[in-house]
Amino acid sequence: MTGRQGTIGPNRVWGEITAFLALFFDNVGTMIFFSSILIFTFNYPADIILTRMIPGTAMGVLLGDLIYTWLAIRLKRKTGRADVTAMPLGLDTPSTIGIAYAVLGPAYVATHDAQLSWQIGMATLFMVGVVKILTSFFGGWIQRVVPTAGLLGSIAGVGLLLLGFLPLVEIFNEVVVGMVALGLIFATLLGRMHLPGKINGVVAAAILGTAVHFALGYGGWLPEFKTPDFEMKLCVPVLSLDFLTTLPQSLQYLPIAIPFGILTIIGGINNTESARLAGDQYRTRDILLTEAFTSLIAAFFGGVAQTTPYIGHPAYKKMGATWWYTLATGLMIGLASVVGLLSLFVSTIPRAVIAPIFIFIGFEIIHQAYRESPPSHSPAVSLSFLPVIASLVMIILNQFLDAAGILPAQLPYRLQTLHASLTMLSNGFILTGLLWGSMLAFLIDNRARLAALCAAICAILSLFGVIHSVMPTGELYLPWQCASRENFMLAVAYLALAGILLTLTGKEE
Repeated sequence: MTGRQGTIGPNRVWGEITAFLALFFDNVGTMIFFSSILIFTFNYPADIILTRMIPGTAMGVLLGDLIYTWLAIRLKRKTGRADVTAMPLGLDTPSTIGIAYAVLGPAYVATHDAQLSWQIGMATLFMVGVVKILTSFFGGWIQRVVPTAGLLGSIAGVGLLLLGFLPLVEIFNEVVVGMVALGLIFATLLGRMHLPGKINGVVAAAILGTAVHFALGYGGWLPEFKTPDFEMKLCVPVLSLDFLTTLPQSLQYLPIAIPFGILTIIGGINNTESARLAGDQYRTRDILLTEAFTSLIAAFFGGVAQTTPYIGHPAYKKMGATWWYTLATGLMIGLASVVGLLSLFVSTIPRAVIAPIFIFIGFEIIHQAYRESPPSHSPAVSLSFLPVIASLVMIILNQFLDAAGILPAQLPYRLQTLHASLTMLSNGFILTGLLWGSMLAFLIDNRARLAALCAAICAILSLFGVIHSVMPTGELYLPWQCASRENFMLAVAYLALAGILLTLTGKEE
């Protein structure tokens, strides 16, 4: 292969392979942990996940990487450069884990209908795609108006608790396997140390951790060990519109869909700028609309997780990757999902092996939130975590109640009150964190009127259950049709807060 910049030799080929492995295993790891959450935390039927959700979700990755490959080839022809690197695309980890914990899992617990829950997940992804298409046209404006502490703080909370704490529990469920993987991944990714032969740390953790898992399992040391089924089944994604009938039921998850959609669009803007500084100038609109439409299209094939351009284009460029690695990733993800190989990976690699990867990703998200926000806004970032903590507590608490066959109404009165408060605080937790973080950031900057506006928005949203829904399922409602009056009390409380903030004086806005 040659171009104006010279010959692409063995180093470039190895760079393509390294980049492919990194991008491929990022996506596979996300799918493994997503599946493990649903299967082991919510007892969701594995068959629908492995034969329907994963192939449909893989469609978005396949289409997105093919389009990004084409954009790179087009840029190469336009510039005459051989070293153009395609934008990396894959599944967005925070929202994929968030969809599992906050949408699919709770929907299945509430309905005990796997088919309906899957369709609700598809409908939620459809809403995410619509949000992304709309915000792709004014994502830059949102980025300028909403404080970074609010935008990134709520997702950093997901990184700390859903990607950090819950995977840590999985490590201790299978502690020998988990610690082996944790040591390898932390040493290579955080410590930047090298293994003998410069073996990739993630690959080494996957191979060694899985080997230890099977050795312990066959040795009788793992009580929950099950001999895996190595049979591969043909899983062709099928176009379906049936999920559109569940849109009314899925509207309650709009408060989750909106922040996740906005965050990936803003991330796409930042990643495109990062690529420009590294020497590859893509049109931002092309990058954003690709991730938006591929997320939307995946929903029609059974997908439940959105695609996004990955952080790290400059790193892939340093590896020597061009457009071959995205082409290989897209084709491999697509082909592996259809022939059942992807489902085989998902069902074979233990979750304790994947857990450290998500802890690492969670740390990176938290670090980014504090790094990108002004130092004075760090309390606002921390405040954004609190609603996510409520969501984490509710996930664990509801598992115990469900396993014990206890309804919240059967709890003592004081515990019923506590359960109701946690329910309201956890429902719409990402949007709540975004608004709380923004409000405090504005207050820190002495912009009291904008802080009051955030409080007023919270008042309006809480009336309709968009945040702080009083319903256990988190559903939306018309204010006057809600049996409880807590939604009115919440609205009054936020309006009182807004009124107090308006009496404050600060710098001119």
